[in-house]
Amino acid sequence: MDNLLEAWQEFIQGKRSRADVQEFGRDLMSNLFALHQRLEDGTYIHAPYSAFTISDPKTRSIHKASVADRVLHRAIYRKLYPSFDRTFIADSFSCRMGKGTHKALDRFERMAGQASKNHRRTVWVLKCDVRKFFASIDQRVLLAMLDARLADKRFVRLFGIILGSFSAGETGIGLPLGNLTSQLLANVYLDAFDQFMKHKLRVKYYVRYADDFVILSDERQYLECLLPMIADFLWRELRLRLHPGKVELRTVASGVDFLGWTHFPDHRVLRTVTKRRMLNALNGGATKPVVASYRGLLTHGNAHGLARFLNGGRTPS
Repeated sequence: MDNLLEAWQEFIQGKRSRADVQEFGRDLMSNLFALHQRLEDGTYIHAPYSAFTISDPKTRSIHKASVADRVLHRAIYRKLYPSFDRTFIADSFSCRMGKGTHKALDRFERMAGQASKNHRRTVWVLKCDVRKFFASIDQRVLLAMLDARLADKRFVRLFGIILGSFSAGETGIGLPLGNLTSQLLANVYLDAFDQFMKHKLRVKYYVRYADDFVILSDERQYLECLLPMIADFLWRELRLRLHPGKVELRTVASGVDFLGWTHFPDHRVLRTVTKRRMLNALNGGATKPVVASYRGLLTHGNAHGLARFLNGGRTPS
């Protein structure tokens, strides 16, 4: 119960005005005790999701669980995240405390400098993206991973219930975008790939953020040889495929598009489509929080013209 109460306090941050949250909160203790009892006696069932789509900018299907289920997701996350996170590699940056997009960008920049001997040698970058990652995760494979790592099998059974509450068109396939547990489970699933890259293939310069990853080397042929081994492992072990249109091999000098920025040896600039989307939003009368968010984004690269525009200057070319 203590964990459920603490999970509730974390969950309601920024959500107090929402009708479903207010309804649950009006009879909070009864609802939490009922949830606790269902967990104790093994009668817990995950409620159906409500689905909607967002554009960020590409269209994504989000599945929103009930308030009780989301409180439970957070309670599980609170208990398991620390032990799982300790086993993840240092260069996995998505949905982890103390990591994030900007840390991944900085790590890429440092690796480019190291691989090029301070930009004295040409560095090649193999950039890949997993095709329909969340919608392709095999729940049976994931449950086997959880069973191997969790001593308390009650957690395994609980994850089986949560996973079984969703499918991406085919039974036993997919994780819902929107569950807090999905963020953790996605990292658990791809940790097998991270370990393969670092310990089996012994790749030195490797960065992953969600299902996007890059490998840097001063040898193009080495990266070309890695690609079939990567594709084979992803399909054979994880039932995942690389997105054929998003596999790129190019030099840092020619500009590498990674996590919203185009990276060059001595600077990075905002990706063209991101810049265009930002200007459209600003010209459409963006709110102060949106402007503040863009201002923070621009501090992480060479974007002085855009920063001046945000502060009331002329539209950058």
